Amino acid sequence: MAVTDPIADYLTRIRNAQQANHKIVEIPSSKEKKALTEILYESGYILKYKFDDEAGKHGIIKIALKYDPVSRLPVIRLLERVSRPGLRQYKKASDLPKVINGLGIAIISTSKGIMTDKNARTENVGGEVLCLIH
Repeated sequence: MAVTDPIADYLTRIRNAQQANHKIVEIPSSKEKKALTEILYESGYILKYKFDDEAGKHGIIKIALKYDPVSRLPVIRLLERVSRPGLRQYKKASDLPKVINGLGIAIISTSKGIMTDKNARTENVGGEVLCLIH
């Protein structure tokens, strides 16, 4: 069965793994998903990641999820898909969403690649708002 929205599938796999308290989640790979994974790592939402291009048809991404050492709660509190195949959400650089006044991140697909809302504002580029994370 083909996945019609691979980014929503990616976010759902992470969400489900966290609810089940898994340490590692495996996700089918793509260029967009690799970029999302790198942003999550750089923003401190995941511990580690590994791109395994030999496994499967397109390869897989292994993500080590991050939990709070004291409360054992996941670091990622919310993963929300904004733009979807049925309703694309495009924003200008000046209209990009701020997640909890900058405590969270919005991931934007721009003409200069996939980046956080903060980087997109710095580069002064708008684009498709893929998801919100905090």
